[in-house]
Amino acid sequence: MAQVQLKTVSKVFQGARHPAVSDCTLDVRDKEFLVLVGPSGCGKSTTLRMIAGLEQATSGEIWIGDRLVNHVPPKDRDIAMVFQNYALYPHMTVYKNMAFGLMLRKFPPPEIDRRVRHAAAILGIADLLDRRPRALSGGQRQRVAVGRAIVRQPRVFLFDEPLSNLDARMRVAMRGEIKKLHARLEATMIYVTHDQVEAMTMGDRIVVMNEGRVQQIGAPMELYERPANRFVAGFIGSPAMNFFDGHLKEEGGVLVFEQGAIRLPVSPAHRESLRGLPATGDVTLGLRPEHFALSAAAARVEGDWQPLVARVEVVEPMGAEVHVHLSVAGHPLVARLEGHARVEVGGDLQLLADMRRARWFDPASDRAIGAS
Repeated sequence: MAQVQLKTVSKVFQGARHPAVSDCTLDVRDKEFLVLVGPSGCGKSTTLRMIAGLEQATSGEIWIGDRLVNHVPPKDRDIAMVFQNYALYPHMTVYKNMAFGLMLRKFPPPEIDRRVRHAAAILGIADLLDRRPRALSGGQRQRVAVGRAIVRQPRVFLFDEPLSNLDARMRVAMRGEIKKLHARLEATMIYVTHDQVEAMTMGDRIVVMNEGRVQQIGAPMELYERPANRFVAGFIGSPAMNFFDGHLKEEGGVLVFEQGAIRLPVSPAHRESLRGLPATGDVTLGLRPEHFALSAAAARVEGDWQPLVARVEVVEPMGAEVHVHLSVAGHPLVARLEGHARVEVGGDLQLLADMRRARWFDPASDRAIGAS
């Protein structure tokens, strides 16, 4: 397989006021599963299409292995791409759809047959080779599209939101299938998705993008536990992190966060890093939904728990857990509690917030503050 490198790559479409991708630098390791994730329009698909050669980079360098490929045609880059639209030929059987690219390249028929049947066996579609696409389910069509890429035996696999057309249950199943495929082929794979759950469950590393720029690159739990900025903190995780814009002040030697009626002492673990804030003391506090608990539950978990009273507005039972939408002094908040928690809409709820697990951000730059 191959390493893929992007060196300060940018893309500006004609007539656009802002770059679709700006100064993107990536180092995709050999045999790595790298996921590009971000909201619609963040530049992730454009980045993938530049690697594939379907879009020309405005500036910067794109390397596949030891080869600069900026001006190499897509067919000569030794990559295979799987799209959201599977683009199968409706008049061809599964076998011919998978074999067609090899036939165009004049591969010997015995080699074509060997590759197609091998890929079909890997994907569990060996009994579908005589069918046409209209006789397949969405998941089966997706496997055929992946099989068509496998038979190429490329140096790099590129996936552009390949699961978006599947129902929720099939998406979960296919996530696992693609990960198993990656382990079996030991292939370099770059995968684009807007779904942060897909990114967290599939990627060896994740690249979070927004407005054409890379925000942070890291392992899934690194991004979750140590986000570089407020955007990454809010994008990675479901339900999303809760944010409170307030300020800090000292009270009897104790550092306290305030936002209106909300008053929460800062955990000793974070006090030193927060003392370097501007004189105004303005700061953004981030608490994930699982950083809240009811008193009985919190007593069994080590942390720096501080009380908070909230009004219950919406309850979403999820089975093993319940998502509770609350209001704290007019500020919205979502808490993830144990599934057996008994809460009533319209009532007040006594919560405990784990301030040791809080995240802090500079409101001027949105950058994370300190080791938190």
